[in-house]
Amino acid sequence: MKSIRDIYKIGKGPSSSHTMGPERAALLFLKRYPDADRFQVTLYGSLSKTGVGHGTDRVLRNTLGEIRTEVIFSQEILPGMHPNTMDFSAFQGGQEIGRLRVESIGGGDIRIPSEPEPAEQEEVYIEHSFAEIADFCKWRYIDTLSEYVELNEGEEVWDFLGTVWQTMKQAIAEGLSRDGILPGGLNVQRKAKYLFTQIPDDKIPALKEFQRIAAYAYAVAEQNADNGTVVTAPTCGACGVLPAVLKYAQDTKGFTDEEICRALATAGVIGNLTKTNASISGAECGCQAEIGTACSMAAAALAELYGQNLDQVEYAAEVAMEHHLGLTCDPICGLVQIPCIERNAVAAVRAMNACNLSYFLTGSRNISYDMVCRAMKETGIHLDHRFRETSEGGLAKLYQRRQSKETLNKSPSAEQQTF
Repeated sequence: MKSIRDIYKIGKGPSSSHTMGPERAALLFLKRYPDADRFQVTLYGSLSKTGVGHGTDRVLRNTLGEIRTEVIFSQEILPGMHPNTMDFSAFQGGQEIGRLRVESIGGGDIRIPSEPEPAEQEEVYIEHSFAEIADFCKWRYIDTLSEYVELNEGEEVWDFLGTVWQTMKQAIAEGLSRDGILPGGLNVQRKAKYLFTQIPDDKIPALKEFQRIAAYAYAVAEQNADNGTVVTAPTCGACGVLPAVLKYAQDTKGFTDEEICRALATAGVIGNLTKTNASISGAECGCQAEIGTACSMAAAALAELYGQNLDQVEYAAEVAMEHHLGLTCDPICGLVQIPCIERNAVAAVRAMNACNLSYFLTGSRNISYDMVCRAMKETGIHLDHRFRETSEGGLAKLYQRRQSKETLNKSPSAEQQTF
């Protein structure tokens, strides 16, 4: 497996696969053809269908040059290619001087099918499953996944995770301080600040916990939707889950930043396993790959914080993923807002529940994390393409149909129309 640094990327929202990945690809292509006077980028699959809502065309033009860049939204289907595929072409004096096909595979990562992976992406971890990691840890008398991470990545990983944590906390603070309407045309109101300032009914003790966790998750997810700086965990669309539960745990239990960083290391292993053996791309496997993975990461991180053993950490991650199986990715108008923001809050609370279950029931479990990870991949592959970040099914389709009906009802009759 790769370094957990590949799971945690700091950048601008709203989408790791639709903005961060294409931006990274565009910078690479620009470096290869700096003398080009014109660029053409053709988007396929999910990038084509939801690229406008996610800002893919905007980030490509900003990177390659507003005037000299043409973005084409193709309806062509590319068999065997990742749903987030794009073709770059560079021109000079009217002649094509270079082209490159790139896949945005999720979490801000890109893959060039025609080229081997660069040396910096060589594997850091020999183990490729939770079972292999657990066996290794037991053989070396390693008690936690955070120790396992330090053994493989070195002590410098803590400085990196420290930066990740500070960025997450900053996103929460900024999100809680802002109100207003999110961009994109859906007129979605920011809700984090409102949630945070409410005084819950003392007769319902669980409300206070839910309120705080939900407010933190909303804060980060709204920052992402507003093109703010966030950390992929494992993606931009699911970036609010892990920070929310860790901030709540630190607030209520007094965990130090160093302890939180160890929880981030554990979460990173879970994200890495999912990315390696299944997918973290909504366009490839639906929202279960994004929110489901984020929930698993958060549940495992909490288990680490609360001193649970490796079996309990695995169970927490497994329960979290198991109950997201089949979750579709159907963003309304291609924006990372509805239902994405709300899902971050719900998944954060579910991570807490998964961790609590692992404390009591680990010894009775029948399903491993490796098994549920494979099940997620198989489920995702068999999801209809309309439910994999195309905005052509589910909530997105019904919303568009409702809007069309409302527009029709409000339109003047033929007799009333003027020309």
